[in-house]
Amino acid sequence: MTLRCRSVRWALLLTGASLVTAPGSVRAQGSATVRIEENVRREPNGVVLSRLLPGTGLRVLSSEGNWTEVEMEGWVWLRSLQASSDPAFDLVVSATGGENLRSGPSGTILGRLEEGALLTEVERNPAWAVISRTGWIWTASLGSQAPSGAASSATAPAPRAQPEGPSARAPGGFASVGAVGGPILAAPDGDTLALASPSSDIEVMGREGNWVRVRLEGWMWMPPTQQTSANPLADAPVAVEPAALIADPDAYAGRVVSWTIQFISLERAEAVRTDFFEGEPFLLARFGGGDGPFVYVAIPADRLGEVEGLVPLERISVTGRIRTVASSLTGAPIIDLIAVERLREVP
Repeated sequence: MTLRCRSVRWALLLTGASLVTAPGSVRAQGSATVRIEENVRREPNGVVLSRLLPGTGLRVLSSEGNWTEVEMEGWVWLRSLQASSDPAFDLVVSATGGENLRSGPSGTILGRLEEGALLTEVERNPAWAVISRTGWIWTASLGSQAPSGAASSATAPAPRAQPEGPSARAPGGFASVGAVGGPILAAPDGDTLALASPSSDIEVMGREGNWVRVRLEGWMWMPPTQQTSANPLADAPVAVEPAALIADPDAYAGRVVSWTIQFISLERAEAVRTDFFEGEPFLLARFGGGDGPFVYVAIPADRLGEVEGLVPLERISVTGRIRTVASSLTGAPIIDLIAVERLREVP
């Protein structure tokens, strides 16, 4: 068995049983286990590289917002691979419909690689190759992360059954998801939308082979500004001052505004600020600057980097959707950030 490794790194076998080392590597943050069946993508929300089964171990590299960068490794049948024309990779999945990723030659199926996925070869024998590939996975689909160098003890279950036979409409009714719960996908083999709690009952609307279409009803936190308006004009920024918002709140609820504000500080919401999530980041600012009224700009966690370098009393231009025209604690308006631009002061 020969060894060929394009990059030098620590590689975590998906079986979680051992570590294969290469010199000069950079230590990973740790390892994690796939909690529910999920896609691995080229970049956050990007092209799907593979779909992994629950219990599969991964090496964790980094995180970005709600996404985690991971390295997957496993065995692939050589007849389903070809040499890559991309100099950054060794192999490409050439089999129509993709190929299984396994824990060893003819071993347990850990997931399925998409046709066209580019891979790095780690080693091979006459019929099989060990490959690795980095990608991004939705963080909520991962189990607890282990410290760097710790191996996961989880083992991958048998692959989920695929649809059999033609589509057939099932009668309406409710079914239990079982004692361990299960993922709810956007489509058969699609992205995970939610995780059904163990022993919960879900209404079945239709069937396609071994897949069923279900309907969910429930409640989740969603301020009015997060709801999509059927009126396209609601997304066109309007120039309106905070005083006008308070005078006619119904006319501007959920509208997009563009403001020039003077930044004061970046804060984290306390529990008493009931218009925010506890710990939610927001800008404390003055509308127009100087002695203008106070306003708040709620900042998504994955966009903190855009505002962390702001200097107190700096003037910025923000576009945001109105969350509330008057916060319950101070009466100041709150907008959810859509865009921010630092203004260059005119000498």
